[in-house]
Amino acid sequence: MPEPQEAKSSALLDKAREEIRDLVQDLKKPQETQLWKSIFRVKHDRTEPRTRALGVLANVFLHLHPARINRDAVRYSYTWGMGGISFYLFLVLTFTGVLLMFYYHPTKVQAFRDILYLEHDVPFGKLLRNMHRWAAHLMVIGVWLHMFRVVLTGSYKKPREFNWCVGVILLVLTLLLSFTGYLLPDDQLGFWAVTVGTNMARATPLLGHEGPLGPELGMTPFNDVRFALLGGSIVDANALLRAYIWHCIAIPLIAATFMGVHFWRVRKDGGISGPSPVMLESEMKPVRKLR
Repeated sequence: MPEPQEAKSSALLDKAREEIRDLVQDLKKPQETQLWKSIFRVKHDRTEPRTRALGVLANVFLHLHPARINRDAVRYSYTWGMGGISFYLFLVLTFTGVLLMFYYHPTKVQAFRDILYLEHDVPFGKLLRNMHRWAAHLMVIGVWLHMFRVVLTGSYKKPREFNWCVGVILLVLTLLLSFTGYLLPDDQLGFWAVTVGTNMARATPLLGHEGPLGPELGMTPFNDVRFALLGGSIVDANALLRAYIWHCIAIPLIAATFMGVHFWRVRKDGGISGPSPVMLESEMKPVRKLR
């Protein structure tokens, strides 16, 4: 009886040594690992015509679409079109947001007056504001449905695991854009939404003075993440200005950068993942019967 146990232990020890050896090799040459290849573009050798062609076909700037795509992967019933719709809504929000900036001042005295002026005196001002507002709501729904479709179809699996992480970041940025835009009208709805949201930030682990390990790290109501978000202890002029900067400059630029990475990764990973190819009946060749 001891011999099989010893053999099993020896096999486990050999397997552990092999995994350690592979890990050491990966640390010596990180460019050869799957993690590296899933994040960065892999260069092809340019010495042969075939590899030179692969370098062109794999480059998003030289060849925008994959050389071959699965016909069933681009069916609307499969993708729901939520990725493209979300990007279109982002463009609508950018355009309408720039126009709204012409009529808005991020100050406590002027912010709500500007909203009233926009809705009642500016030609098509109410339409412009409602386009921005409803496009924001639809973008949150669209991004969520897009990620839901990705989960249902398993499109987050290898080799698209890095792009899934980028998509999660884009979802968080979308929610932050919606949240920071809430305060800008400076009305009661925005005031209490931001008050509740930032009060929740007090319980953030490590960063909030009421969160786990927060007091141990020296967090107080005057230096934690809530204080940083509001620029003070209450929702006042500093909070309005910071929300305006985050909503109109910082988060859109960060989101646009991650969108570029997201689209590039879709191209690099061979296009949209799809079901197994299905041959149409018209494409089937008749089977010859043997005599």
